Amino acid sequence: MTMTAPATQDLVLVVDLGSQYAQLIARRIRERKVYCRLIRHDLPLSRIRELNPKGIILSGGPSSVYDKGSPAIDPGLFQLGIPVLGICYGMQAACYSLGAEVKCADHREFGRTALECIGTNDPLFKGVPPQSIVWMSHGDQVMPGANVWLPLAQSATCPLAAARHASLPIWGLQFHPEVAHTEHGAQILENFLYGICHCSGGWTMSDYLETAVSVIQERVKGKTVICGLSGGVDSSVCAALLARAVGKQAICIFVDNGLLREGEVESVRAAFENHFGGQLRVIDAAERFLSALKGVSEPQQKRRIIGHVFIDVFADEASRETGAHFLAQGTLYPDVIESGGAADGPAVVIKSHHNVGGLPDKLGFELVEPLRDLFKDEVRRLGIELGLPDQMVWRHPFPGPGLAVRCLGEVTAERLIVLRRADAIFLEELRQAGWYGKTSQAFAVLLPVRSVGVMGDGRTYDETIAIRAVDTDDFMTAAPSPLPHELLARVSTRIVNEVRGVNRVVYDISSKPPATIEWE
Repeated sequence: MTMTAPATQDLVLVVDLGSQYAQLIARRIRERKVYCRLIRHDLPLSRIRELNPKGIILSGGPSSVYDKGSPAIDPGLFQLGIPVLGICYGMQAACYSLGAEVKCADHREFGRTALECIGTNDPLFKGVPPQSIVWMSHGDQVMPGANVWLPLAQSATCPLAAARHASLPIWGLQFHPEVAHTEHGAQILENFLYGICHCSGGWTMSDYLETAVSVIQERVKGKTVICGLSGGVDSSVCAALLARAVGKQAICIFVDNGLLREGEVESVRAAFENHFGGQLRVIDAAERFLSALKGVSEPQQKRRIIGHVFIDVFADEASRETGAHFLAQGTLYPDVIESGGAADGPAVVIKSHHNVGGLPDKLGFELVEPLRDLFKDEVRRLGIELGLPDQMVWRHPFPGPGLAVRCLGEVTAERLIVLRRADAIFLEELRQAGWYGKTSQAFAVLLPVRSVGVMGDGRTYDETIAIRAVDTDDFMTAAPSPLPHELLARVSTRIVNEVRGVNRVVYDISSKPPATIEWE
């Protein structure tokens, strides 16, 4: 089930040419209140005509136009009369497709770069100052030549840092307007959407909510829907949306796997009673999960075991609901894209998501995924539209395998008690200091490391806790949060004093990349 843009609503397509920023481009467009979808680069022109977009954006990518098998653009795309904006490789592919020369540059450009705008009268650069800083990431560039491509901006080593076609509605940017490092990138995208494509800006969460409720009601038609509730933002918003659409026809199943944070089960119960209108089943399966994880230390094996046990537990409980016909999941648009599950989207599987495609067919349910067109920030806005409390909507992400991937080494009930308490102390101190809302994700990790300490004039040989807090816009890159030294010292003192078996606390200051946000 997908809630696409209504026929009366504008649509912009982002052609994915392999860029790590393709999803970010789509998010930036939707932030400007224009509906956007990612499509694969070889989507037939007939399908693009059918979709009838107001504009098309060609993403960047890691290839060179001269590489064997590099993604190419059908020249017919540029004859549709639809405005096109090429970004980085997208610009090179567009220009190359139309006969321009693309070469390996004498000077590559990576990172912050000074840009001189020489096309301030062009609608793409309306309101952009003559000098600004942009984010570059390229080794090839389009060569100046015939008057077909008119220069709009240049850098010290790139004479066509931005250009437009002399007779066709095609623009190209060698830099990335979608990243925060480009000072006026948002203005440039807005100029393309409104000044060039003439979008109306009707993409809002209130409209989406109204459409989603209608689609769910039409699909379900009075039958029972089972929803897997984890307590996270996605499943909570999904459950609230179902409750708004079908009320008591929605049955939420919450599996307590024993790998949850302190007070999680009680929090989910309270939130459900106060903000949902369906039914809740809480399944205590902690012993089943911990038994399956006994002796296991390898991270991927942990994940596989947890996924398999969850499916078995959920299937056992769901089978008891004999009148249920539908299974609802909080699948998001990035999950669909990265799993190759979007009909017109990129087919390459980047990640395997357990919640894409549903639980095994043996359950016999039809799948309902009312969030599968939304990004995470849009899901949060939908939660606000549904009246969910801020602490639920803005809670930090929590991994599907729970504390198992923050308990490095073997997962035992005893080690989980230590980790759970340390994590609770860290989050409590962050909230009291006003830092929880300033960070994107924060948590504690129990390391498989013991160290020598001195407590009460005696020697100890106890566990080590690492604490991590990061700042990020998109979770693709992240920087360590600059927590005050006094706050870190207070957290360390409390954990060592209050959590038996811990004598050392360290703060992880790694960025992503090279590290990941989670440790496993």
